[in-house]
Amino acid sequence: MTERDLAPLGVHRIAVPVPFPQAGGPVNVYLVEEPGGGLLMFDSGLGSPEGLAAVEEGFARLGRRLSEVSRIVLSHGHVDHYGAAQTLMERAGRAIPVYAHPADLPKVSARGPRWKELMPFYGAYLAKLGAPAETLAAIAAEVGGGFKLARRIDEVLPLAPGELLQGAHVTLEVLHMPGHTPGLCCLYDRRRGLFFAADHLLEKVSPNPIIELGPGGEEGRFHPLVAYLDSIRRLRALEVELVLPGHGAPFQDHRRVIDGLTGFYEKRQGKILAALAGGPLTGYEVTRALFPWARPGDLFLVISESIANLEVLEARGAVRRELEGGVYRFRPAA
Repeated sequence: MTERDLAPLGVHRIAVPVPFPQAGGPVNVYLVEEPGGGLLMFDSGLGSPEGLAAVEEGFARLGRRLSEVSRIVLSHGHVDHYGAAQTLMERAGRAIPVYAHPADLPKVSARGPRWKELMPFYGAYLAKLGAPAETLAAIAAEVGGGFKLARRIDEVLPLAPGELLQGAHVTLEVLHMPGHTPGLCCLYDRRRGLFFAADHLLEKVSPNPIIELGPGGEEGRFHPLVAYLDSIRRLRALEVELVLPGHGAPFQDHRRVIDGLTGFYEKRQGKILAALAGGPLTGYEVTRALFPWARPGDLFLVISESIANLEVLEARGAVRRELEGGVYRFRPAA
């Protein structure tokens, strides 16, 4: 099966530009034809002027209208996947039910906390990881800038894992695949082996395992890469003919991509252990050892990547962390 086979199944992809080079290409909005003529929209794209224009142009190319969308299902709470939804509803001229997994509802709902409210918690945690003050300022500016490209959604309903979403020619099962975010959900048509992966599985890049703190800054609430590796094992066991990713073109042979990813993480964890063999390091020092090229605006993502891999090693009993003088230091477990 290839992308050419999707249109007869009532599945259409609209590629939406994003200004994030690390994303792996334009973000994908999927339209699924429903019985009775409506459309299910899986992700809405980015709420930038260019993103909104791309979505509307995609509808026009398909000969469809925004007002035909009967429901919007969000894969997860990142701006490039939900950012256009509120504006598209307004342009459609009516409210459209929007669904997201409960774990990601605070990220997309107008009632959820904003980055400026959460940044003090993240700043305090990053400082415990050894990040210097100038790095914290760069992270605050870079991450906060991304939220300007999205609007929070007035009303979001909970998406239930295991729920079946009926299309005109496909039946999509909601699969909770935490890792990239706590509430990331994919859609799976078991009969045809179609897997709407969002950012859970991308062909060209590894999904970022991003630091997640509790609403009051609680640590250890979610270990993204530990969760991701469990989720990706569940995906590997599924029979999949075609992966419809959140970024880039659809692709086949999901097990090849998964095996490459797991091998990639194992090599990265080997590099971390080699770095720690020279003595204990802070999370920031591990990050600089792995990513010496990282510019200030990349630091939240690369620190997240480093800590996520350290958490996997902690879970395996290979590494331990100790708080010394208010800063975490990581060392091989005895």
